[in-house]
Amino acid sequence: MNKHQVRQSCLLFLAAFIWGVAFVAQSNAMAYVEPFTFMAVRNYIGSFVLVIYLLILKGMGAPAREPAKEAYGRKTPKWMLKLGIDRYHLLGGMICGTFLCIAGNLQQIGIQYTSVGKTGFLTAVYIILVPILGIFLKKKAGIRVWLGVAIALAGLYLLCVTEKFTIVPADFMLLGCALVFAMQILAVDFFIDRVDGVKLSCIQFFTCAVLSTIGMVIFEHPSIPAMLQAWLPILYAGVLSSGVAYTLQVVGQRDMNPTVASMILSLESVFSALAGWVLLKQVLSTKELLGCGLVFVAIILAQLPGKPQKESGKKM
Repeated sequence: MNKHQVRQSCLLFLAAFIWGVAFVAQSNAMAYVEPFTFMAVRNYIGSFVLVIYLLILKGMGAPAREPAKEAYGRKTPKWMLKLGIDRYHLLGGMICGTFLCIAGNLQQIGIQYTSVGKTGFLTAVYIILVPILGIFLKKKAGIRVWLGVAIALAGLYLLCVTEKFTIVPADFMLLGCALVFAMQILAVDFFIDRVDGVKLSCIQFFTCAVLSTIGMVIFEHPSIPAMLQAWLPILYAGVLSSGVAYTLQVVGQRDMNPTVASMILSLESVFSALAGWVLLKQVLSTKELLGCGLVFVAIILAQLPGKPQKESGKKM
């Protein structure tokens, strides 16, 4: 693994860490606001934070990826060029944002009806779905990566599932969440080589926020006082979990194996458990510690340098 890949892996590790710690904020916010409301507000905050960041970069004269004057065989409108975006940014952000909206809201709704441990495990099933979906995109995963996925899945089971595993309707929502998260990871992998990662992330958040707002208006009863009561967890989720962590994911996935990226991101469950252990004094059992260890071993295994291979197609 070269220095660039080490840097990208570190960005993904940091994203997973922020998401893991943010689980407490998500749970606390649900005591005051409903799922669509929470997703809408946090993603508006996330997009706003990135707009400010982009304006600061522009004011400092920092170099940015130039938008393509022609994208998908069509000329980019002048108004988009002035904003520094093109059709790749717009389409990519809208697709990733739609996936993020569906997955995020399924998780927020599902977590209300099942255990925290099972939620973490079922959501992290995307680590096996990413390479499976990748097969249909003509990407291949080596045996070492598949072995790492299997070990990580076993580790997550030991870590997250602490009670009798029974299937309830909410579990299917969480499995659907895992499927859509896998699609979001692969969508980011497809667009990231064509766009500026921060701009893609900003459009992704705004798309997710608008779609969540529609769900909020139709299905929920949003209340400003309730939002103000949950201001701290919403602010944390908006600024760090959305604005920072999802952007780290988008930028960190550049030139990264999407299956390995999904395994690193699945450390969210591990960091959540460790944060509870350190900050909330929630003692981890031997089985749970073994699960954490297996996930770390799996990620290291998947990133060990393999034998050089001929350029016969993109490898996962």
